[in-house]
Amino acid sequence: MAIPMTANANKKIRVMVVDDSMVARSLIIKGLSAHPRIEIVGFAINTLDAKAKIPQYKPDVITMDVEMPGQSGPDFLRQYLPTNPIPVILVSSLNLKVFDALAVGAVDFVRKPDDQQSADAFVAALTQKVIIASSARPRPAAAAPAGTAVGTGAIPNLGPSANLDRVIIGLGASTGGTEATLAVMKRLPADIPPMVIVQHMPKGFTKMYAERLNRLCAMEVREAQSGDELRRGLALVAPADLQCRVVRIGTRYTVNCVPGEKVSGHRPSVDAMFQSMADVVTCKMVGIIMTGMGQDGAVGLLAMRKKGAYTIGQDKESSVVYGMPGVAQNIGAVMIQASCDNVSNVLLRHLKSLG
Repeated sequence: MAIPMTANANKKIRVMVVDDSMVARSLIIKGLSAHPRIEIVGFAINTLDAKAKIPQYKPDVITMDVEMPGQSGPDFLRQYLPTNPIPVILVSSLNLKVFDALAVGAVDFVRKPDDQQSADAFVAALTQKVIIASSARPRPAAAAPAGTAVGTGAIPNLGPSANLDRVIIGLGASTGGTEATLAVMKRLPADIPPMVIVQHMPKGFTKMYAERLNRLCAMEVREAQSGDELRRGLALVAPADLQCRVVRIGTRYTVNCVPGEKVSGHRPSVDAMFQSMADVVTCKMVGIIMTGMGQDGAVGLLAMRKKGAYTIGQDKESSVVYGMPGVAQNIGAVMIQASCDNVSNVLLRHLKSLG
């Protein structure tokens, strides 16, 4: 997949690497330096070192390990980013603390190479995300304490309704989407119509992400498996590295999660999921496209709209990267734009009009 270019393609992206591992630092510095648009301006061995060196190096983007001796990456970002909003790409093994760091303003993350991923694939992914992050708008925020759940009684239920029993909601996001999606989901009731969520992220993280949403939101959320039936009160997160599509079986709807070619450069693909809804869903549909680089989901959302779906796009001002929702808006796929914090209100207002 081609690496997206920012508006000023000639300007070098100044990158600082923060990692306590000499091996990891060497791999990242060597790998990123190979790209003509990236300049490594320095490195730090921990967050204390980083705090001292950031004013000196003035990086455009920082890559940061999550677990380091002393202060962790998430704790550092919680303190530093509100007054110094620099785009940060996390470099981590399979670790729940990634989501804590994303919650306080990190833009995106890459999984460190292991037995299932080559160093070349890791460098390619990190390079792409650094270039994307250079044009992103980080949104530092005070994070709720880890494990804090939304009270199930805090959001009024929609209540029994035959019409709402026949609604399916699809939501797609990429860069900046883990927290944008949470911002929407945590404002929705426990009896929300069934949702299918595609969020671009590395293999292994979608299950943890679904568990996090399940802990923080009123509805049930879990990683999708082939054959899962769509029902009210359940949101399914497409598993990483599989294409997730909605399937109709008589009057019932399930999901199919299988290996396959990338669609719009991604697996799972928002376009693949949205297009499947446009193709097979005969009941009411809602499509929501959130922050993310590129154009995945735009064409699929347009197909949904042409089939009568109600479509919502995140606005530019609240998007970390106004790529996917911007393209969707430009091609006429979006019926209404809303800020990240207002998408849930727009959705609920529409659902209540159906009930």
